Amino acid sequence: MISVRKCSSYDLTLLAEYNKRLIEDEKSDNPMDPAQLRGRMKRFLETDYAAYLFESDGIAIGYALVKTTSSPLYLRQFYIDRPYRRQHFGLQAFRLLLETLNTDSIDVEVLVWNTPALAFWKKMGFEERSLYMRRETPSGP
Repeated sequence: MISVRKCSSYDLTLLAEYNKRLIEDEKSDNPMDPAQLRGRMKRFLETDYAAYLFESDGIAIGYALVKTTSSPLYLRQFYIDRPYRRQHFGLQAFRLLLETLNTDSIDVEVLVWNTPALAFWKKMGFEERSLYMRRETPSGP
Protein backbone atom coordinates (compact mmCIF):
# COMPACT_ATOMS: atom_id res chain seq x y z
CA MET A 1 0.00 0.00 0.00
CA ILE A 2 1.32 3.42 -1.00
CA SER A 3 1.17 6.47 1.23
CA VAL A 4 2.16 10.08 0.58
CA ARG A 5 3.36 12.78 2.90
CA LYS A 6 4.42 16.35 2.40
CA CYS A 7 8.18 16.79 2.69
CA SER A 8 10.05 19.17 4.95
CA SER A 9 13.64 20.36 5.19
CA TYR A 10 14.47 17.06 6.90
CA ASP A 11 13.90 15.32 3.56
CA LEU A 12 16.24 17.51 1.48
CA THR A 13 19.10 15.01 1.23
CA LEU A 14 16.81 12.20 0.07
CA LEU A 15 15.03 14.52 -2.38
CA ALA A 16 18.39 15.59 -3.83
CA GLU A 17 19.47 11.94 -4.21
CA TYR A 18 16.22 11.08 -5.97
CA ASN A 19 16.50 14.19 -8.15
CA LYS A 20 20.02 13.15 -9.23
CA ARG A 21 18.70 9.71 -10.23
CA LEU A 22 15.82 11.33 -12.11
CA ILE A 23 18.28 13.50 -14.03
CA GLU A 24 20.33 10.41 -14.90
CA ASP A 25 17.29 8.38 -15.94
CA GLU A 26 15.85 11.07 -18.18
CA LYS A 27 19.31 11.77 -19.67
CA SER A 28 19.00 15.45 -18.82
CA ASP A 29 21.91 17.79 -19.40
CA ASN A 30 21.64 19.16 -15.85
CA PRO A 31 25.23 19.07 -14.47
CA MET A 32 24.34 19.69 -10.80
CA ASP A 33 25.83 17.45 -8.12
CA PRO A 34 23.85 16.24 -5.07
CA ALA A 35 24.92 19.21 -2.92
CA GLN A 36 23.79 21.67 -5.57
CA LEU A 37 20.54 19.76 -6.05
CA ARG A 38 19.94 19.86 -2.29
CA GLY A 39 20.34 23.65 -2.35
CA ARG A 40 18.04 23.95 -5.33
CA MET A 41 15.43 21.74 -3.68
CA LYS A 42 15.65 23.87 -0.53
CA ARG A 43 14.95 26.98 -2.61
CA PHE A 44 12.01 25.26 -4.30
CA LEU A 45 10.47 24.40 -0.93
CA GLU A 46 10.97 27.96 0.31
CA THR A 47 9.00 29.38 -2.61
CA ASP A 48 6.05 28.16 -4.70
CA TYR A 49 6.76 24.43 -4.59
CA ALA A 50 5.83 21.54 -2.34
CA ALA A 51 7.47 18.12 -2.39
CA TYR A 52 5.69 14.87 -1.59
CA LEU A 53 7.36 11.62 -0.62
CA PHE A 54 5.82 8.31 -1.65
CA GLU A 55 6.28 5.37 0.71
CA SER A 56 5.42 1.70 0.60
CA ASP A 57 5.35 -0.12 3.93
CA GLY A 58 7.32 2.75 5.46
CA ILE A 59 10.05 2.66 2.79
CA ALA A 60 10.59 5.70 0.58
CA ILE A 61 10.06 4.77 -3.07
CA GLY A 62 9.84 8.13 -4.84
CA TYR A 63 8.74 11.73 -4.78
CA ALA A 64 6.96 14.51 -6.61
CA LEU A 65 7.70 18.23 -6.78
CA VAL A 66 4.66 20.39 -7.52
CA LYS A 67 4.35 24.11 -8.17
CA THR A 68 1.33 24.92 -6.07
CA THR A 69 0.73 28.50 -7.25
CA SER A 70 0.09 27.79 -10.93
CA SER A 71 -3.24 26.97 -12.47
CA PRO A 72 -3.37 24.22 -13.38
CA LEU A 73 -0.81 22.90 -10.93
CA TYR A 74 2.59 22.11 -12.44
CA LEU A 75 4.26 18.76 -11.75
CA ARG A 76 7.93 19.68 -12.11
CA GLN A 77 9.40 16.35 -11.01
CA PHE A 78 7.98 12.87 -10.50
CA TYR A 79 10.21 9.94 -9.68
CA ILE A 80 9.75 6.34 -8.64
CA ASP A 81 12.99 4.68 -7.57
CA ARG A 82 14.37 2.06 -9.94
CA PRO A 83 13.67 -1.09 -7.83
CA TYR A 84 9.98 -0.14 -7.60
CA ARG A 85 9.23 0.42 -11.26
CA ARG A 86 6.99 -1.81 -13.38
CA GLN A 87 5.01 -2.79 -10.28
CA HIS A 88 2.25 -0.15 -10.63
CA PHE A 89 3.76 2.05 -7.91
CA GLY A 90 3.97 5.00 -10.33
CA LEU A 91 0.30 4.68 -11.19
CA GLN A 92 -0.70 4.41 -7.54
CA ALA A 93 1.58 7.27 -6.48
CA PHE A 94 0.29 9.57 -9.21
CA ARG A 95 -3.35 8.88 -8.36
CA LEU A 96 -2.65 9.42 -4.66
CA LEU A 97 -0.85 12.67 -5.46
CA LEU A 98 -3.86 13.98 -7.40
CA GLU A 99 -6.10 13.02 -4.51
CA THR A 100 -3.78 14.72 -2.01
CA LEU A 101 -3.67 17.86 -4.15
CA ASN A 102 -7.44 17.71 -4.63
CA THR A 103 -7.15 18.18 -8.39
CA ASP A 104 -7.70 16.44 -11.68
CA SER A 105 -5.89 19.09 -13.71
CA ILE A 106 -2.09 19.22 -13.73
CA ASP A 107 0.65 19.97 -16.26
CA VAL A 108 3.91 18.08 -16.76
CA GLU A 109 6.88 18.52 -19.11
CA VAL A 110 8.72 15.53 -20.56
CA LEU A 111 12.02 15.51 -22.43
CA VAL A 112 11.22 14.39 -25.97
CA TRP A 113 13.81 11.59 -25.94
CA ASN A 114 12.49 10.13 -22.68
CA THR A 115 10.19 7.60 -24.32
CA PRO A 116 9.43 5.62 -21.13
CA ALA A 117 8.20 8.80 -19.44
CA LEU A 118 6.20 9.84 -22.50
CA ALA A 119 4.48 6.46 -22.51
CA PHE A 120 3.81 6.63 -18.75
CA TRP A 121 2.24 10.08 -18.90
CA LYS A 122 0.10 9.19 -21.90
CA LYS A 123 -1.08 6.14 -19.96
CA MET A 124 -2.02 8.52 -17.13
CA GLY A 125 -4.29 10.43 -19.53
CA PHE A 126 -1.99 13.30 -20.51
CA GLU A 127 -2.15 14.75 -24.01
CA GLU A 128 0.52 16.75 -25.80
CA ARG A 129 -0.20 20.47 -25.84
CA SER A 130 3.07 22.05 -26.95
CA LEU A 131 6.62 21.32 -27.96
CA TYR A 132 9.28 23.25 -26.06
CA MET A 133 12.39 23.80 -28.17
CA ARG A 134 15.94 25.08 -27.54
CA ARG A 135 18.69 26.39 -29.77
CA GLU A 136 22.17 26.16 -28.27
CA THR A 137 24.64 25.79 -31.12
CA PRO A 138 24.31 28.09 -34.11
CA SER A 139 23.45 25.94 -37.10
CA GLY A 140 22.31 28.21 -39.83
CA PRO A 141 21.06 31.72 -40.38
